[in-house]
Amino acid sequence: MTQSLIAINADFDSGNISVVDASDPQHIKLAIRPDTNSQHFQWFHFKVDGMQVGQPHSFSLTNAGQSSYNRAWTGYNAAASYDQKTWFRVPSTFDGKALNFDLTPTEPHIWFAYFEPYSRERHQWLIDQALNNAGAVLLATGKSIEGRDIPLLRKGDGAEGKRKIWVIAQQHPGEHMAEWFMEGIIERLQQNDTELAGLLEKADLYLVPHMNPDGSFRGHLRTNALGKDLNRTWQDATPELSPEVFFVKAQMEKYGVDMFLDVHGDEEIPYVFTAACEGNPGYTDKQKELEADFRTRLSGLTKDFQTRYGYPRSTPGNANMNLACNSVGERYKCLALTLEMPFKDNDDAPNPLTGWSGERSKQLAKDVLTTLAQMVPVLR
Repeated sequence: MTQSLIAINADFDSGNISVVDASDPQHIKLAIRPDTNSQHFQWFHFKVDGMQVGQPHSFSLTNAGQSSYNRAWTGYNAAASYDQKTWFRVPSTFDGKALNFDLTPTEPHIWFAYFEPYSRERHQWLIDQALNNAGAVLLATGKSIEGRDIPLLRKGDGAEGKRKIWVIAQQHPGEHMAEWFMEGIIERLQQNDTELAGLLEKADLYLVPHMNPDGSFRGHLRTNALGKDLNRTWQDATPELSPEVFFVKAQMEKYGVDMFLDVHGDEEIPYVFTAACEGNPGYTDKQKELEADFRTRLSGLTKDFQTRYGYPRSTPGNANMNLACNSVGERYKCLALTLEMPFKDNDDAPNPLTGWSGERSKQLAKDVLTTLAQMVPVLR
């Protein structure tokens, strides 16, 4: 029987892979492309066509050991989907150089990705949902380097005296769980339950569902189209090099900030956690109390959040002020947090089929809204 030829394609939204050698289905060799104008790489997303159903296929990402977070491959399993709707994990191994995974397909084609992707098409749908079904308004629209829209949404009337809660997502474009989180927020806004109504009585939500559309579209891990890591530009953002951050900072100055949440994904740590601004020169006791309050309440609501594992705490006065959380926390003396979700799984509540997923990211967002509803009276 003649063996079909394997075709591998990454020429689509958030696609990233280079083919090294696809001549043998049992030893397909691939490499991840670095971000444009940057050495960062880790995100991959590609489609495989021409597979023989029922026959084993083996894939090797040959340069994984040189990636930005090469220790993160240990304990990681690649995501896969036959229809780009239902994603599952494929058992994977890291040998110190390559990430390897095998599959005996039930369909002749499949998509693989570092995490369940959030497409630009779905992003447009999400904005429509927010405006037409969730009661949000479009306050302003920024532009990325390549001219893609960056919508700023507000849920609330902007009345004087209301708290201003900001949530931004996907500064790092490969962290697709961040916009799944934003979908969870907008989903709950459509439900308008009693608890949420209590929050919206006292606070307006300012939402930036996707900070880095160019990077995501190009299949980047960390940077925008010019190779800038947006979460390292919050003190020196410019319209030329980091217009995405420049836009959001200007809108914050216009409307004010009483709470800030920057949503991310972490490659190495298999837990959900927050990082705060305890290293800021102007760090206050009030900020410290609010951070502890947020963490206690959220960990009490869901097993998908914990406080044991996370980043090392910054020593007083030694914070990196170019990070969004630190910069906003210092400028507005408010509760400011970076929320990190795993690319792997939550080891406190593992799901071998999906690992951490878009659906779990959405549910976490709904629990965060409950936490904010409980905390809104004490934010200031």
